[in-house]
Amino acid sequence: MKAIPILTKAGGTLKVVIVDDHPLVRKGLSAVLKLEANIEISGESETVEHALELIKETKPDLAIVDLKLGNRSGLEVVEMIKDSPCRSIILTSSTMEQDVRRAEAVGADGYVLKEALPEELLLAIKLIFKGKKYYDPGLMEMLFKKEEEDSFSKLTPKEREVLIGLGEGLSNQGMAKKLMVTEFTVKKHVSQILNKLCVNDRTQAALLAQSKGLVSNFQ
Repeated sequence: MKAIPILTKAGGTLKVVIVDDHPLVRKGLSAVLKLEANIEISGESETVEHALELIKETKPDLAIVDLKLGNRSGLEVVEMIKDSPCRSIILTSSTMEQDVRRAEAVGADGYVLKEALPEELLLAIKLIFKGKKYYDPGLMEMLFKKEEEDSFSKLTPKEREVLIGLGEGLSNQGMAKKLMVTEFTVKKHVSQILNKLCVNDRTQAALLAQSKGLVSNFQ
């Protein structure tokens, strides 16, 4: 496996603790991380309580934490250390939206699936120590699409008609004539559409309508 350089803070050794209730997972992670010359494993833990003690004692730069620790949640660990210098990555098999949202809410710096290649975990570590966050791209794309679908489902039938009009490039006057309503009503619907779809202007709304295939004659 090719090493990914510059994993450390200011060129020093990056101290990592591994928190997982499965010994094989801990050993596997440890083996992968030890391939990087600048990473030092400060300790391993399998419970919330011991993990917090270990982090307090060893003062690591990063904690890689399983989402589920027996009958407890690894998010408890993340939440308890979020105001400390120690960064955190959730390593899990869960692709459930609620788990990702909770990880974001408690301040996890990363969310990596256990099925990921070792290179992806190392990339996540690299990005986090460059001041960024890393959440599995495929998972975030799936959640984004779901949010988009949920937004479209909030539109009323009349708002969908106005959205189609936007996609067709109609003016407010043109939509008012087509839908047999006043221009004021059209403006009101457009405002609601922009709000519900979380877009900034008519152009973005029109592009969304076209991308969703709502405009059948769009060329």
